[in-house]
Amino acid sequence: MEIGIAADHGGYELKESIKNFLVSQGHHITDFGAYVLDSKDDYPDFVIPLAHAVVNKEVERGIAVCGSGVGASVAANKVAGVRAALINDHFSAHQGVEDDDLNLLCLGGRVTGNMAAQELVTAFLNAKFTGEERHLRRLGKVRALEG
Repeated sequence: MEIGIAADHGGYELKESIKNFLVSQGHHITDFGAYVLDSKDDYPDFVIPLAHAVVNKEVERGIAVCGSGVGASVAANKVAGVRAALINDHFSAHQGVEDDDLNLLCLGGRVTGNMAAQELVTAFLNAKFTGEERHLRRLGKVRALEG
């Protein structure tokens, strides 16, 4: 799978760990930065290009990491067509894709450990959108808000 990944300084270490894990699983990674640990960088500079890549289908799914995951989620969801969520549990990692067609997973580099992140990322990537009528109806209502 083609996966995009991005992080600021708060998520840099976890991003690097996730990237190595995904490569070891046979995925191809497009890294949108940060490429070095810089305490003065800003998550939108990395998350917004990732979000556009998800919408433009340059990557199949995205993973964004900042300190808490909240800022990454807020920024990503400003891009029409992105359905990003801060995920902290296994159920939501797959259910978000199955029911809500989640296409960008957000994690907190200061709150999510490496092993937990691997579990959440695996559940997110292995999940498939069900396409059930009720889910399509709900997503239609969400898309209508994007104008």
